[in-house]
Amino acid sequence: MEHLAPSNVPIYDTADEQRDIWQRCADRGQPVVAVRIGERGYIVRYDLQHLDAELTTETVQKLRNRVRSRRPYPTGTDPVSETEGIGGEAGPVAGELHASTENSGRRLASHISPFVLTRDNWR
Repeated sequence: MEHLAPSNVPIYDTADEQRDIWQRCADRGQPVVAVRIGERGYIVRYDLQHLDAELTTETVQKLRNRVRSRRPYPTGTDPVSETEGIGGEAGPVAGELHASTENSGRRLASHISPFVLTRDNWR
């Protein structure tokens, strides 16, 4: 599987639900792409740590560029800031990207899933 449809992106709220998702992905040998329900919105999370893998430098940059191109730039923010430009953190092993609604979180997770799920993008 190299893409998740928005309706197939898992969503979790509790630590137990998170552990279940991470364990299910570890058992399948897959990275995690999921949405966490936060206090002020939704956080799209991806994680390859349990696979002892990471995204290539080129893939991380492409992922950041793609996320940035889909987001309106918030007024009053630092135009050079990677965190503000993409709305979170996107690293080679894991990332957390913010979304305001469940639907936007699911769409964002679906949008980044090919970068994370495609094994050719790992090292």
